[in-house]
Amino acid sequence: MKFLKLAGYTGLGALAADFSIGTYIFNTTVVRKNTSFNRTTKLTGVQWEKYDKERKEIFEKLNSSESKHIYTKSYDNLKLHGQYFKGWYDNEPDIKRVAICFHGYTSQGIGNNSAAAMFFLNNGFDVLFPDARAHGESEGKYIGFGCLDRFDGLEWVRVIQRMHKEAENAGKLEIYLYGVSMGGATVCMMSGLDLPDCVKGIISDCAFTSAEYVFKTVIKNKYNLPIPPVLFATNIICKNVAGYGLNECNSAAEVKKAKVPMLFIHGSADGFIPVKMCHEIYDSCASKKDIMIVEGAVHVESYYKAREAYEEKIKEFFNI
Repeated sequence: MKFLKLAGYTGLGALAADFSIGTYIFNTTVVRKNTSFNRTTKLTGVQWEKYDKERKEIFEKLNSSESKHIYTKSYDNLKLHGQYFKGWYDNEPDIKRVAICFHGYTSQGIGNNSAAAMFFLNNGFDVLFPDARAHGESEGKYIGFGCLDRFDGLEWVRVIQRMHKEAENAGKLEIYLYGVSMGGATVCMMSGLDLPDCVKGIISDCAFTSAEYVFKTVIKNKYNLPIPPVLFATNIICKNVAGYGLNECNSAAEVKKAKVPMLFIHGSADGFIPVKMCHEIYDSCASKKDIMIVEGAVHVESYYKAREAYEEKIKEFFNI
């Protein structure tokens, strides 16, 4: 009997420790005020200094271009912010093409998706840069890891529909969804939603399958802790506090319901989100699809590593 009591106390102690660790990981990964873009950048492994000149030119070009700030409400009543740019020339004046570009974890609207967005602007697309919930100027205490952001993304599609109602009524509105990293997962997860007919294509760059995978990586690589008990505790905390479970939405599962063409891009040397994850999502995709693996590129580096090939692949796949 004493042994059973001791075992029970030991088990409770271990469970308490798991929830204590899970709370810490949740607080430093999901709670907005505790996250850090610099910390995230270190985890990705990309050496941004190699691209300082190019990135500076891109940001200067965008910041000097005319744009407008627009706002909408999320399904749970958060104020969401986006920055809207008109295309730099009309490629096909009779068609209104808009790209909605979703950034990665701890970034913001004009952030780690800005380089490829220049492609859209240069090819006559209008571009919307939304700030994900709990990022930039958008409200929110908890980061959604695509699980919540997919619904915000659908709201941004509706915003574009309202802005260009006349073009949509004439069947001349085309919306393309583009995302990198967490943004890539967001657009993959959006593919499983009931998207309007004006959404013509989705481009996902270095997406992860689920928030669960990201947390597994953090638990193993950053804290060197046993995954199952800590992940179990973290998942319960996230579900009860932030409103979603870590495996509530999975990119590979959602693309099985995709109806629009999808292009998947990933770097072969991505040590943060391994390239096998891109193949898993690609293999699961039910719609017309293509894949581009950029040799030697690490996380979110593919566009910079192979800019010309990257842009040609987009043109080729979506016939734009």
